[in-house]
Amino acid sequence: MFLHFLSSLFVFLYLSVAVKASALTTAIAPNERVCFYADVDKAGEKIGFYYAVQSGGSFDIDFDIKDPNQKVILDGERERQGDYVLTANTIGEYSFCFENDMSTLTDKLVDFDIMVESEPRREAPAKPGQISEHTSALEESVFRLNGMLMNIKRIQKHHHTQENRGFSIVKSIQNRLFWYCVLESLGVIGMAVLQVYILQTFFTKTGRRYKV
Repeated sequence: MFLHFLSSLFVFLYLSVAVKASALTTAIAPNERVCFYADVDKAGEKIGFYYAVQSGGSFDIDFDIKDPNQKVILDGERERQGDYVLTANTIGEYSFCFENDMSTLTDKLVDFDIMVESEPRREAPAKPGQISEHTSALEESVFRLNGMLMNIKRIQKHHHTQENRGFSIVKSIQNRLFWYCVLESLGVIGMAVLQVYILQTFFTKTGRRYKV
C-alpha cells in the first residue's frame, strides 16, 4: 500500500513539474498591440494556448502566434475565444500577441493561459517485476484524472467567460438606459421651459395681434 502511494505521488509530481503555465488577464486599449512570450526548452514540447475576451465591444480580438524565427504559426481576426494545442518544433521564445486594431474607442479585457508542457513518458521499473503492474494502473488513473480536471477547468473558464460577458452587456445596457433617461428628462424640461416662454410672450407682448 505504501509503495502504491509513493508511485502515485511520483507520477503526480512528475505531471506537476512537466507543465509550465501562466494564467493572465490584460486590458488592451484601442489600436494597441500587446505581446507575451514563452520559452521552449526542447523540440517537441506541447504549447497550450487559451484566450477569451471578457468585455469590450463585440467581444472580439485579433491574435497571432509566432515561433522564434518570427514565422506565424497561428493567427485569427475578430475572434472571441480559442483553445489550441501546438507542437513546438523549434527551441526558443514564442510570442503570443493580441491586437485591438478594429476598435477605436473601446478597451478589451482578455483572459488567457499560456502553457508549455512536456509529455510525460513512462519509464521501466528499477528492478524487474517491481510493482510494474500497479504503477501502470496508477499512471492510467492519474492520466484519466488529469484529463477530467482539465475538462472541468475548461468548463469553469467557459462559465467564467459567459458570466463576464453577461455582466458587461448588463452594464452597457444600464449605462444606455441612464443616459436615455437623462436625455428624456432634459427634453421634458426643455419643452416645459419653451411652453412657459411661448405663453409668457403671447400674453405680455404689445401690439394688436397679442392684445386680449
